[in-house]
This record gives sequence, C-alpha cells and structure tokens, in this order.
Amino acid sequence: MHPRVFVTGVGILSAIGNGTDETLNAFKNLKTGIGKLSLFQSAHENIPVAEVRFSNPELAELAGAREDSMPFSRNTLLALVASKQAVHASGWTSVREKHTGIIFATTVGGMDLNEQYYKSLLENAEHKQVIGLLDSADSTEKVAAYLGIRHHVTTISTACSSSANAVMLGARLIRNNHLQRVLVGGADSLTRFTLNGFSALEILSPSGCRPFDRNRNGLTIGEGAAALVLESEECADPGRIICEVSGYANVNEAYHATASTADGFGAILAMNRALESASLKASDISYINAHGTGTEINDLSEGIAIDKVFGSQVPPVSSTKAFTGHTLGAAGAVEAVFSGMAIRDQIVLPGMNFTDPMPELSFLPRLKIESRRIMHVMSNSFGFGGSNTTLIFSKA
Repeated sequence: MHPRVFVTGVGILSAIGNGTDETLNAFKNLKTGIGKLSLFQSAHENIPVAEVRFSNPELAELAGAREDSMPFSRNTLLALVASKQAVHASGWTSVREKHTGIIFATTVGGMDLNEQYYKSLLENAEHKQVIGLLDSADSTEKVAAYLGIRHHVTTISTACSSSANAVMLGARLIRNNHLQRVLVGGADSLTRFTLNGFSALEILSPSGCRPFDRNRNGLTIGEGAAALVLESEECADPGRIICEVSGYANVNEAYHATASTADGFGAILAMNRALESASLKASDISYINAHGTGTEINDLSEGIAIDKVFGSQVPPVSSTKAFTGHTLGAAGAVEAVFSGMAIRDQIVLPGMNFTDPMPELSFLPRLKIESRRIMHVMSNSFGFGGSNTTLIFSKA
C-alpha cells in the first residue's frame, strides 16, 4: 500500500500578488495582473504582459538573498520567495528532521542576466560569472543550498508542464518511500527571449488573453513562482494539511512541436490516466483549473477533450491565466497552489475576459468566485512538444 501524499504548505508570487492572501483578494475583486511591460525595453512594448510588481533588489530583500560573491537571476529570486513561504507555512524547522528533497522547474533559467550582458560577454570576461546562471538547475541548486537540502535535488524542464511534472515526481518519490518530504514547484521570469520567441510564433494576444472565448486571439506571457511542500502521511502534521495529491499523469502525444491535436487526444489521455491514478470517476471532479491559454488551438483542443472525458457532467471550469498570464514553467505549480486554495476555501476560482461562447464546446468558463463543495480538483498543464500533465488534488 503506497503512503498518501499531502500538501502541507504553499507559497506563491505572481502578477496578482505575493502570497495566497493577496492572490485570493485579486480573485475576489476580479483584479488582473496583465498590463504594460515595464521590466525592460522591447520592440514589443505594446504587447501586454503579466509582471511581478517587484524589482530585483526588492525580490532579493524578500528572499533574504545576499549577492556578495554571485548574482542571483530574477528566476532564482522568484523561486526563493515562493519557497520560503511554502516552508514557513508547512512548519518546516529543520531539513534533518525528515528525509527531504527538492524538485523545481523552469524553462528560461537565468536568461534575464545572460541577455543583459550578452554583448559585453563577447568583448570581455567582466560578467563571465553570469554564464553559469543560464543553467536551468541554478535556481533549484540555490534554493536547495538556502534550505540545506542535499539528499535529492532535481530540476525539470518540459515546457509548460514543467512544474506540474515536478509535483508529480515529488508525489511519486514519496509514494515509493524514497523521500518523506519534498519541496516542489517552479519559477519563470519574463525575458526578452520569451517575449520575442512567442511573438515570432504569432500567438501573443495584443489585448490580453481571453480563455475559451470565441474571439480569443492569443496568450499573454506572465512570470512568477510557486512552491508546495509535499509530505507522506506518516510525517505530515494533520493540522497543516491543505489537500492530498491523489492522482497524476504525464503523456506525450508526439504530434507537433508547438501545437496540440485538434481532437484533444493528448489531453484526453492525460485526464483519463490521472483519474485512473486517483481511482476516481470523471463525475467525482468538483472543479477543473484548465490550461486555458487563450490560443486558438489550445482552447479548442482542451475544450473538446474536457467534453469527451466528462460528457454531460462537465464540472465548473475556469482558466486563471487571464489573471496571472501564462507563467510557462511555473504554470503547473501556480495552478496547483490555486487548486489547493480551492479545496481549502471550498470555492471555484474565476476566469476573466470572456464574452462569447465557443460554439464547439458545451460548457462556459466560470467568471466569479463561487462557494461550492469541492472534493477533487483537476489541474491541466499542457506543454510544447506534446508533454501533457494532469494533476488531481483532493480534500484530505
């Protein structure tokens, strides 16, 4: 019998707030974090983004990060702030008290500093120390060092499903008795690289994303970080349990580098296998936090998949990306925290920017917080390359 896996602490930093209290307040007041770019100069400055409203020095102060010998990328600072919140909320006092590991995720790593000094690096070695920060593992290693974690340190980068896969791997390590406690999560900062790249793909919204809307016109890039402390049932403090990680699945439909199948095959497979992993039926799900990027292809593919999996019993569905933007490698962890909040507070979280239903779908996304009996939440994170992950969180 595998031990159950519980979430005992969460931390989050996104465009709509620092911590779960500020985040919940933004949802209640329908306050989006999408706005004008201010972090750096760009030819795409008129394209809306979702920035964390802290400068790097302010993030360093929040994180307690000292940059005496080595600078910290914005990515790492975001990861440290969210991780400190999660660790504090879980009552974690010593890394030695439980068999502990860390699994963190990202897509851009320390790209923000590398692109800042790229030209000067070609001319001299003055800023050569930032080269190593580009490594996706840099933020994981710095968080691990800050917390004193040495036993198990892993970094995952599978595009937009990265931190959902971090949650899944952490739960599997606990279920198979390799660890008792794991800090899992993800972070991604906004960079020129991501903004330029998604602009080149011609999938950025010029006005702000409109998930599951008939007139949707692209995604909105965001930044942020989220972390969750997972613990086995034998060592979790019952008074701190937020929810249970009850099911998960990662599949790869291997269809296209950046697009999902029109019939939702990969999404269907991920959702069905996650339900099987949790020993649940589709009708058991109380709320779906959809991937819901606001792009033409994703919302059609995911929406069709939801209709096929749930039939005439589609539970409340929303995409929270109209608040936070698409935080890329952090998205799975950000929305895992939202799933835990939904269970903790017994609410359905809202979407935004929806006016016209998609004629292909049977359901309408929810647009305000709703009090509701929430027993099981499904969270979808579907990445480039067909890396599709579904997580299920349950009331403990």
